[in-house]
Amino acid sequence: MKRGHSADMHHMQHACRRKITIHTSWSLQFRTRSIRCCLPKMSFCNKFIVIGLFLLCQTASSFLAAKSTTLRKVGTRQESSIQHLRLSSTSSRAKPGTAKLDTPWEELGFEFRPTNSHVRVTYKDGEWGKPELVKDPYMSLHIGATALHYGQSCFEGLKAFCHEDGEVYVFRPDENAKRMQSSCRRTMMPELPTENFIDAIQEVVRDNIEYVPPYGSGGALYIRPLLFGSGPRIGLQPADEYTFLIMVIPVGDYYKGGLSSPVDGLIIGDFDRAAPRGVGAVKVAGNYAADLLPNMLSKKKGYPIGLYLDAKTQTVVEEFSTSNFVGIDTSQKKYVTPRSPSVLPSITNKSLMAIAEDEGFLVEQREIHVEELKTFDEVLAVGTAVVVTPVGSITRLDEKGEETTYTFGDKEIGETTKRLYSRVRSIQNGEEEDKYNWNYKISNE
Repeated sequence: MKRGHSADMHHMQHACRRKITIHTSWSLQFRTRSIRCCLPKMSFCNKFIVIGLFLLCQTASSFLAAKSTTLRKVGTRQESSIQHLRLSSTSSRAKPGTAKLDTPWEELGFEFRPTNSHVRVTYKDGEWGKPELVKDPYMSLHIGATALHYGQSCFEGLKAFCHEDGEVYVFRPDENAKRMQSSCRRTMMPELPTENFIDAIQEVVRDNIEYVPPYGSGGALYIRPLLFGSGPRIGLQPADEYTFLIMVIPVGDYYKGGLSSPVDGLIIGDFDRAAPRGVGAVKVAGNYAADLLPNMLSKKKGYPIGLYLDAKTQTVVEEFSTSNFVGIDTSQKKYVTPRSPSVLPSITNKSLMAIAEDEGFLVEQREIHVEELKTFDEVLAVGTAVVVTPVGSITRLDEKGEETTYTFGDKEIGETTKRLYSRVRSIQNGEEEDKYNWNYKISNE
């Protein structure tokens, strides 16, 4: 190569090295003034090459800029779609019981199934944000979230039912809001106001209205509100950010046909559910994790349900694993349920107490000693998922493995149990007048 050509190439490379800048926005910018300064020193051939490269890079820069704009527009459309999802629902075009499922409505059982969306609200900078409907069932969570490290998490459970006229009603959501607020106070989480709680339920039920099982199927839309610390903390202290969400799932009867045959229970003597001044009276996640092992061990022994006694003396009935205890004395016409600071107040139990009083029963909330089990004609485990589970017997094993068994009735479903179950389900399904004003209608707007 001739020396003149070598010098020209040197100037061209120098200019390109110094004057071409590549930005992360995918644009190439040339400092044309510096290139113009170098052109007089180049041969005609190299001038032609440099100018050609310049025009080519300008074209590429314009193309990439246009591509970036297109990507931003697509992102904007996606954001608008999320916003639209947040502000509207499918209620205007969908009806209860019209979702396409792989199982008949009457055979759903009680298990997770995907639906359209869940609703999410974030607490940040001292205030709750607006509810947002989210399709993706997965979420990103900081590894230092207090829910993961310190158990700052509570939840609720309630149901929505379709009535014969096609309208959908939620059963006693105001009570669930109050109970969640109680859980928040105990675990130092911000309380979600009752109005916000019910509004969020309205939003998510409307957006999943086709997943509400149809009237007559025996099913319901199970509603699971969850509130947890999502902000990071390493020292033991409350988070600075919290997430509230509600997921919904279509479910059938917990037991096929509504009421199961009476089940056998076992008094859990090796474990305690809650300490006397602990968190037994609030619906925090850790309470249920602590019951996993005792529950599994009881089932392995052939007892589907476990009953906990008080942690201090092991002489007083508290509650079943996931349900309140109710004892029925038919001869005295008494409805007896424990009163204890370690027992979670069940909304189903509260409803049944009102119905029992209406049926002429004397309702007693008090201590129930183990020996008193022999006086009950019927025993019930009551809660949102099962509503009522008849209990046919409760067994206690002593240290030597010897059994003491309390049997209720003839291991048949008692008449009082049937009546209480029938009435609460009739109110939930709109088949009996709701004189208690327990049902909240899901609006179509």
